[in-house]
Order: sequence, then structure tokens, then C-alpha cells
Amino acid sequence: MRTDTIAAIATGLTDSGIGIVRISGTDAFSVIRRIFVKKNGAAADVNQSHTVQYGFICENGEKIDEVLVMIMKGPHSYTGEDTAEIDCHGGVLMMRRILEVVLANGARAAEPGEFTKRAFLNGRIDLSQAEAVIDVINAKNNYALKNSMKQLSGKESEKIRGLRKKILYEIAYIESALDDPEHISLDGYRESLEITLNEVIGQVKMLIDSADYGRIVSEGIRTVIVGKPNAGKSSLMNMLLGEERAIVTEIAGTTRDTLEEQIRFGDISLRIVDTAGIRDTEDIVEKIGVGRAKDAALDADLIIYVIDSSVPLDENDYEIMDLIQGRKAIVLLNKSDLPAVADISPAAVSERLADKKIITVSAKEETGFDELKETIQKMFCTGNIHFNDEVLITNLRHEEALRETLASLEMVKDSIRNGLPEDFFSIDLTDAYEKMGSIIGEAVEDDVVNEIFSRFCMGK
Repeated sequence: MRTDTIAAIATGLTDSGIGIVRISGTDAFSVIRRIFVKKNGAAADVNQSHTVQYGFICENGEKIDEVLVMIMKGPHSYTGEDTAEIDCHGGVLMMRRILEVVLANGARAAEPGEFTKRAFLNGRIDLSQAEAVIDVINAKNNYALKNSMKQLSGKESEKIRGLRKKILYEIAYIESALDDPEHISLDGYRESLEITLNEVIGQVKMLIDSADYGRIVSEGIRTVIVGKPNAGKSSLMNMLLGEERAIVTEIAGTTRDTLEEQIRFGDISLRIVDTAGIRDTEDIVEKIGVGRAKDAALDADLIIYVIDSSVPLDENDYEIMDLIQGRKAIVLLNKSDLPAVADISPAAVSERLADKKIITVSAKEETGFDELKETIQKMFCTGNIHFNDEVLITNLRHEEALRETLASLEMVKDSIRNGLPEDFFSIDLTDAYEKMGSIIGEAVEDDVVNEIFSRFCMGK
């Protein structure tokens, strides 16, 4: 493990009130004593941990900036190493200037995620907590932020460790019984093992099942807008975004491809996808767009079906209605500012879409959208997603490890049913134990660790 001294700007590279330059490693305090002078002219005091000192960063006797320096002695720091943080003025030029001084006096530039990687390698946090750090930074809504903070505090790790402890007990019992059959009996053990397996498998399945909800929490609700050409799909998207993002014209078929944007909707976020109008067409390019629109609808968490209430329904509408049957969808009767035709009313449309929420809106006059927002929040915040103390799996790597764990545990059950020797149980139990351990960083390969931390931002 590398223990040399690293440094980086730990705040965003944009002008702000305060910037932070972080230094960590065996020579962190030596570096800070070379470049920092307290207001009274003394060097930095590094004998006491968790202190803040006021003074100046200097180079060759010249004062560069007036700063505060925080001293944190290892192992009681974020990285577990001696760490110093310089709180300077937050101009980009100033932060870079101070970092240059730090690097010229014994530190090297940190790699992306290297501070958190050192925290992991030094045992300050496990791998799942380290991954939660970047999730906290990238959180796009309140639910995602709360869930990431829960994982950072160790809730997921605690659950994983508890399940691994039960598996390890069974491995140890089998191995002990095989080594010392005179004193440790395996009579009736298969039945008791199967009881434990059913319990662990049930909890692993619950974690796997939470992954779909976890994805919605972390990535946002994939919301696809569908409808005939000129129904007002792009106007709806622009209204939700609060900007002219999609091209809006009176020419049918203007939108030829999908267009995706992300917005916050209260405590949740939506990944909104505007699609080409669905209709029969001979235009090759438009036909491709229609195909993509249908594919996007099939992959959606939520479909918003926009109907132009000023024109009669036709076979294209009926095709869309068939497409959204059995899916989570909201129907918008758009252009309520225009006279509606007889067959387009909430009552008439509900005859074909009885289980769908139908809302009358006007994208032009921006009416009806408060009801749309409330409906979406009710569907996802008080429906399938219950944000309480349960652990939600939001990381694909974790989900894959849990599925592999489940497969190994099911193989143990198969071995019991097939009457195989107990050493077969031990092999698959050990595999399950290791697969689950990869989630928290035990029995995980170096290249996986490097790949995880390569996705971090600089300075974290």
C-alpha cells in the first residue's frame, strides 16, 4: 500500500467563498510546516490533533494567501493518516496556486478517489461505504441522498456482515465435524442447516428485490412521454424542464429521436424521455423514431401518454392504448384551452384505460401540472417505494454479488435434497461467504477496487 504524501483540491473547481486543499500521508505535517506560518510568525503546531490554526501560506518568504489550517493526526482522520487541510480563499486561481506550493514542497498530486481509497485500505470504512461516498456526491434527489447516507453510516454493511456471520458459523461447524466426528455429530444437521439457509436466502432475496426500487431512488424514475405527433409531448417536456429544450412546431413529426433530461420532482427525480410521435408512416427516419419510442415505453418506470383532446381518437391512439395496458401510466388530455371533441373526455378515455389516472392539462397555458406532480409523487413515494429503515440496494455490483450468493446458497439446498456429503455443503457455503464479502471489500480483487475508485472525483 502506498503511504507517500498526496494532495489535491477538495472543493469544486469554481469560484466560491472558500476552497480546501487537502494533504494526507506520512509527510503531511512536514509539508505544512514548510509552507504555513501562523500570524505570530511561528510554524504550524502539529502536536495536537483536530486543531485549527490561523496564518498564511508562504513561498520563499512571500505571503500567498491568508488561510486556516486544520491538523488531524492519524488514525483519527478521514484517510486514517496524518492529514492537513488548508481553507483558503475560493478562487480557482488561488486554489491552484496553493496546490502548486504544496506539490513543490514534498507532496504529489492525488489520483481520483485516492483519499477515500486510503480510508478503505486503512480500515476506516469498508468498500460499500466507500462507494456510498460517491453516491452522496452524485445524489440527484432527497431519497437518493438519504439512502446514500444510510449506506455510508454502515447500514448495508451491517446487514451483509450479519448474514455472513450465519454462513460462517455453518462452514465452521461442518469443518469441525468432519475433522472431529467423535466429538461433533452431524446427525440431524441437514434439517437445521436447511432452516438457516431458508432464513438467509429469504433475506438475500429481499435485498435483491430492493434493487429495482434502489435504481429508481438513485437514478430517478425513467419517465417516457408518448403520444401521436403534435399531441404536445415536447411542449410538456419543455414545461416540466422550465426551458425550451425540445423543438416545438406545428409540423407533425418534428421529433425524430428520443431526448432525455433529468429533473427533480420534490423528493424524487425523473429521467424524462421525449419520443417521436407514434403513427403509421412511410418516412424511413420517422419510422426509426417511432420504433425507438415504443422500445423506450417498454423500458419505462412510468409512461405519460399525451392525447390531443382537440382532435378525434384514431387507430394510432388505440395502438398506444394497447401499448400501455398493464403498465404504470398517466394519461394527459392536453390542449384543454381548445374545444374538446366528443369522444375525448376523462369518462370516454377511461372506458379503454380504466386503471389509468386521467388528467386534463394545457401545456400552452401551463394548467393541470400541479395535479400531475402530485399524482407522480403519490405513485412512487407512497406506493411501491417506502423509504424507511430498510436497506435499498442501489449498486449494480452489489446486486450481482447478491445474485451469485443466492445461486451458491441454492446449490447447498440442492445438495441437501440430493443427499450429497457434507463437504459439498461447505464448498458452496464458502463461495457464498466470499461473494457476499466482495460487497464490503473482503476477498475482492485489486483491479475491482481500482475500477471503483477511478470513478471518483478529484480530491475525494
